Amino acid sequence: MTNMTQRSETHHTDVAIIGAGPVGLFAIFELGMLNIKCHVIDALDSVGGQCAALYPEKPIYDIPAHPAIDGLALVQQLHAQAEPFAPTYHLNQQVISLSRHPERSEGPRAAEGGSSPSAQNDDYMFTLTTSTGTIITCKAVIIAAGCGAFGPNRPPLEGLAMYEEAGSVRYMVTRKEQFRDKRVVIAGGGDSAVDWAVALADVAAHIDVVHRRDKFRAAPEMVSQMNALAASGKINMVVPYQLDGLEGSNGQLTGVRVSTLDGQSKVLEADYLLPFYGLAMELGPIADWGLGLEHNHIAVHAGTCETSVKGIFAIGDIATYPHKLKLILCGFSEAAMSAHAIRNIVYPDTAYHFEYSTTKGVQSAA
Repeated sequence: MTNMTQRSETHHTDVAIIGAGPVGLFAIFELGMLNIKCHVIDALDSVGGQCAALYPEKPIYDIPAHPAIDGLALVQQLHAQAEPFAPTYHLNQQVISLSRHPERSEGPRAAEGGSSPSAQNDDYMFTLTTSTGTIITCKAVIIAAGCGAFGPNRPPLEGLAMYEEAGSVRYMVTRKEQFRDKRVVIAGGGDSAVDWAVALADVAAHIDVVHRRDKFRAAPEMVSQMNALAASGKINMVVPYQLDGLEGSNGQLTGVRVSTLDGQSKVLEADYLLPFYGLAMELGPIADWGLGLEHNHIAVHAGTCETSVKGIFAIGDIATYPHKLKLILCGFSEAAMSAHAIRNIVYPDTAYHFEYSTTKGVQSAA
């Protein structure tokens, strides 16, 4: 059974994973297949990261063997896949400090959540402290923090806060049924705007898609689906326009004012506005850990995902290297690469003969 703890105490383990999103969850599995134990820390109160918190019903199309799978369903499957390896989760808390110490740690080696057979002989190289006072010592660290601390990029509209508070302006879709038979304006030109326009086309009474130009920065197949829905009348394309104002009273939206660069304007009747202008990324305490940073991302070695600090690895959206693709399946690959590199840290004196997952099942690692 998976351990979960919120208590302020000290734990010893093989690996600390910062981030319990999809890539962090898959890292648990990859480490477990190599008989490496881990503790997982996340600022949210449940596992799943952005997929669970922001996009639980958003379909994901690039997961192998799944033509489409909702974000929450993907998280549930990844959580079940990691479950046999009994990770310990420290939820609703943030890692606020990380220190590296080459000296041998003294004291008890038993760890809630377990530790590897090599724990009695190897050094704990890192100490992490969370915002609740929990202390974790470990031999390696995987940072799978996604976009770090994230928040929506808000449109500069007068009175926006009042409509946000009333729920008429939203930056995420947690339940599609909230928009059943409603008039919805979606603003933006990226994947989120296009994906949700397609996903809500059969739910909302009317959908307007507002974008400043007729080119979209989204997967071509999804753009094709959106254009087909527009051709059939299920979606109204409002281009080239941009948001210009909100109309309504007491936070209840009745219309969204849009305008062109040359001054043409009109009002779109609306019950909800969904502005999808991306997330503002902040690394938070991670920025102070002495890692090699490139434009708010952590630079890593492409073959191992190790950072500039030996023993610290970064995977998923937060990691960068030449020709990096920000795809979830690439994050899964990075989880596997980092796990195999970490095995040499946890078991430095043990020869390893790689076995395919088809020959080494989960049951042999439990």
